[in-house]
Amino acid sequence: MYKSLQPWRSLCKQRTGFYKSPLAQARCMHERLTETTPPFRRIPPLPVKVGELRLRCSEFDSQGFFTSTEDEFRKTDFCQQHSLLPRDLRTIDTSSLYQKPSILVRSEAILVNMAHLKALIKWDRVVLFNTYGSADSYNQNMFIYDLQERLRSQKEELPFEFRTLEAMLIAVTSSLQSEMEVFEGPVNKLLNDLENLADIEESVNGHQLRELLQYTKKLSKFEQDCLSIRDVLEELLDHDDDLAAMYLTAKKTNKPRASSDHEEVELLLEAYLKQTEEIAAKASTLRSHMRSTEEIVQILLNVSRNSLIWYDIRLSIITLSATIVGVYGALFGMNLKNYFEDDPFAFGLVTGISLLSGVGVFAVSVRKLKTLAKIKV
Repeated sequence: MYKSLQPWRSLCKQRTGFYKSPLAQARCMHERLTETTPPFRRIPPLPVKVGELRLRCSEFDSQGFFTSTEDEFRKTDFCQQHSLLPRDLRTIDTSSLYQKPSILVRSEAILVNMAHLKALIKWDRVVLFNTYGSADSYNQNMFIYDLQERLRSQKEELPFEFRTLEAMLIAVTSSLQSEMEVFEGPVNKLLNDLENLADIEESVNGHQLRELLQYTKKLSKFEQDCLSIRDVLEELLDHDDDLAAMYLTAKKTNKPRASSDHEEVELLLEAYLKQTEEIAAKASTLRSHMRSTEEIVQILLNVSRNSLIWYDIRLSIITLSATIVGVYGALFGMNLKNYFEDDPFAFGLVTGISLLSGVGVFAVSVRKLKTLAKIKV
């Protein structure tokens, strides 16, 4: 312990030219330790080296058989192997949960990122990237099964890359259609229950309104996903050069297509673009029905609220009129001489005046209320 303090003693001596008192030496050493290793400071983790970033993927050959399963590749090696640029891998980055759909056409490959599928398509193989939470998903397993069936089938006349792309589009549109059917049942039931209410004050509860709000948010996100996929397909169909470059097998056999010769892939994309638009249109229609029902319920609730306010105002007017009548009783109920005690007509006169005052206040208040309640356009 004494030897470990010697450097700090020497440092204090260098600063002042002489040894300080024990208290001063301790203070000096504490300040120095605080300067070098401040307490409670969190050391940030070292960044991962760029060359060590990895991708986990599975690979299929042209016959639909696995050539590799759950293998990891460094991004740099993967880019060199498939003639890609590092920025191309941003579209299939498996570390991100929310990404915009995209279809990138490169000289030797097609990168597809749609819904739950992320894949690299080449002329003789397809690389399927494992995304977060999708390894055991039903949609992923169905896609792999359908892809293997299509690749092993000899009836298809389309090139390998188009058969793979069609299998992905089928999986995506089927997933969207299934999700849309899941929404339609409970949403239509909820809308029918709200539209068939006989008494809005007694039938509507907070649970139904919360369900309507939750379904509105979910359906809005679902519609946005459909529109994103539709926009990707539309953008690809607007570029003839990309459509012609998608013929990877033709380029491999030294028979590249001209920029205007892409009928097969255009018809393929148009078919699934139409299906995606139909699903998006259904979602939009269902959302409009939900908004209409929500507006109707809101109007009925406003009417009910206005009725309660109207009743409360009338009750307040009656209370005011009764208070005016009670003022006369309070005035004449005091034990003071007013010379009306012996008058035989005083009681009837005071009672009549008090009642007339109460009725007059009530009539004036109701008339004023009706005037204010008129809607002036």
